[in-house]
Amino acid sequence: MNFRQLDLNLLRVLAAIHRSGSVTAAGRELALSQSATSNALARLRSFFGDDLFVRSPGGLRRTHLCEQLAPAVIAHLQSLESLVSGIENFDPARSDTTWRLSLSDLGEMLFLPPLSAALRQRAPHTRVSNISVAAPAVATALETREIDCAIGILQPKQRGIQAELLFREQYVAITAPDWRPATGKVGASLSRAQLGAASLVVASPTATFHSSVEEMLESRQLADRIVLRARHFGALPDLVANSDLLAIVPAMYAANRAGLRAWKLPFAPHYDVRLVWHAITGRDPAQLWLRGLLHELFGRTRRTP
Repeated sequence: MNFRQLDLNLLRVLAAIHRSGSVTAAGRELALSQSATSNALARLRSFFGDDLFVRSPGGLRRTHLCEQLAPAVIAHLQSLESLVSGIENFDPARSDTTWRLSLSDLGEMLFLPPLSAALRQRAPHTRVSNISVAAPAVATALETREIDCAIGILQPKQRGIQAELLFREQYVAITAPDWRPATGKVGASLSRAQLGAASLVVASPTATFHSSVEEMLESRQLADRIVLRARHFGALPDLVANSDLLAIVPAMYAANRAGLRAWKLPFAPHYDVRLVWHAITGRDPAQLWLRGLLHELFGRTRRTP
C-alpha cells in the first residue's frame, strides 16, 4: 500500500467508527450522511485490504488489523488537533479539558489533594480522572491515550515514552506510638535485626506505586516477616494503630499520619518517583500546562529523613 494514496480524512472516519461502534453514529459525529460514511469505510477497506469492522450479533466487531491501527490513529489525530490549535490558545481559566492520570491509591492520597486545589484555583472548569493502570501496561495506555500521564515508581524503556524525575524518597516504618522493638536499643531508627523481629504489614497495590516494598524486604531476606498484606495503603494506619504490627511506607506518607510513630530505616534504599507521558503529547498545549503544574507541585529534591 502507498501512504501517499491515502486520503487522511478517512482516518477520522476510522477513529469515529472505532469509538462509536456504528457507521450511523460515526457519520453523525462527523456530520456526514450514512452513505458518505459507508463509502469512506469501503475506501478504507480497499486501501488496507482488510474488512476492519465486521458485522456480528453484538454490533460491529473490530478485526485484528483494526485493533492494531485504530489506537495509534486516534492518538495521533488528537495530537494533531492540539498542535493545530496552538499553545497560545490554551487558556487554563477557560478550558474544560478532562485530564486522565494514572495513580495508585497511595498516589491519590499524596497527589490528588494538592493537584485538585491548584486546579480549582487556576483551571476551575477542567476535570481530572484517575485511571489506575498496572505498571507493565502504562506504556500502552499512554500510547493509546487511555491516560495522559502517570506518576509512580516507573522506569519506562519503551520507545516514545518520556519521563521526568519528580523526587527521590525513602521508606520508613510506622507503628503504634507505644510500640517498641523486641531487641536492641530504642532510638529513632530500626536496625535490620530489629525489623527482622517485628511482625510486618505491607500494602500490595496493583497500579504504578510501591510493589517495591516487598521487593526490598525480599532482597534483605525479610519477606517471611510479613504477616498481613493489604490492598490499599489507606488501611495501614488503622492496622498498626492499636496493634504490635509494623508497616513500611514512604516517608512523605508517614509525615501526615498523626498519632503514629515513625522510625527511620537506614538500610532501606531510595526510590525514584517519575512523571511519564508519551511523545505524541509532547507539544500538546493542555498536556504541557498540566505537566508544568505537576512539576511545580511535586518536583523537588527530597532529602533522606
